[in-house]
Amino acid sequence: MGLKAGIVGLPNVGKSTLFNAITAANVEAANYPFATISPNTGVVKVPDQRVDWLSALFEPRKTIYATFEFNDIAGLVRGASKGEGLGNQFLAYIRECDAIIEVVRCFESAEIIHVENSVDPLRDIAIINLELVMSDLDTLSKRKGKVEAKAKVSHDKDAIKELALIELLEQQLLSEKPVRLLATLSSEQREFINKNYFLLTNKPIIYAANVADSDLGRPIDNLHFQKVSALAKSEGAACIAISAAIEAELSQLPEEEKVVFLQDLNVTETGLDRLVRATYDLLNLATFFTVGKDEVRAWTFTNNMSAPECAGVIHSDFQKGFIKAEIYTYNDLRKYGSELAVKEAGKLRVEGRDYLMKDGDIVFFRFNV
Repeated sequence: MGLKAGIVGLPNVGKSTLFNAITAANVEAANYPFATISPNTGVVKVPDQRVDWLSALFEPRKTIYATFEFNDIAGLVRGASKGEGLGNQFLAYIRECDAIIEVVRCFESAEIIHVENSVDPLRDIAIINLELVMSDLDTLSKRKGKVEAKAKVSHDKDAIKELALIELLEQQLLSEKPVRLLATLSSEQREFINKNYFLLTNKPIIYAANVADSDLGRPIDNLHFQKVSALAKSEGAACIAISAAIEAELSQLPEEEKVVFLQDLNVTETGLDRLVRATYDLLNLATFFTVGKDEVRAWTFTNNMSAPECAGVIHSDFQKGFIKAEIYTYNDLRKYGSELAVKEAGKLRVEGRDYLMKDGDIVFFRFNV
């Protein structure tokens, strides 16, 4: 299950610069509104030192990392839902993403124009939020038209139930509040919304506060970042500091020079590393591995998934015909140095259908179809 994230933000906040840097896609990033006029997609491997080590140990024919797909769309402006700028026509491209990354400008610069003529991250977030809300209202309005007739004319029970849900969601959105903050929704309703509506405001959000390079080492000293961080905390969202300019420089450097460059900035991780970690935490994701001479591979799964469900991440036949899972941990392999030593130490386990997979599990699934 490769991760997919949609990148949104006002024009000129560093959105496309960040996309260029982390995907090395080299799409246009210019100092004027609407430089990005069509959606851009870039797929990157998820940095994981465990995969590096496993690959060095097993020397496989192929090494496959987990992937992260980024979708960059045109910058939104105030009134986009009413046709201002390019409108919100590109939002459809990110409806099936797992999460939203909202890039927020948190640096001052006379050289880079701001479409609102001043730097105010909370105002900018409110503008983007409203455009996402309006887009979701449009989605619900179209669905409501189809459901309403069945509910009121045919008295269909499922339609009546869905109509009540749509009206509840509309109330939340008309108050300019995202659906993800609607606490009264049941888990059943959440699941139905996710499968049928793909609402943008129901997706987990990460605020990527784009700060100046001088603030990257201690972003908490940046007043703009403080405001965004406080807002994210109040929403149960994630907030990370990132410098699109620094990421652009890093993307041009060899790996060994990146480490030195980051150390000079008093930073230990790249922006991509922080984005991936924040997304995994926000979506409650983890990684298991399959290893061997043919292939070393990282697989992304949701915490509390069972062994058969994780087998299904590899192939649906693995889940249907699941028999058992032979499992040991990455940490034990590091400790003992080889699969044989792990087995001799009694650290290889055989698990059944009820086993809940853990981050760092190395697994061999046995199945029969």
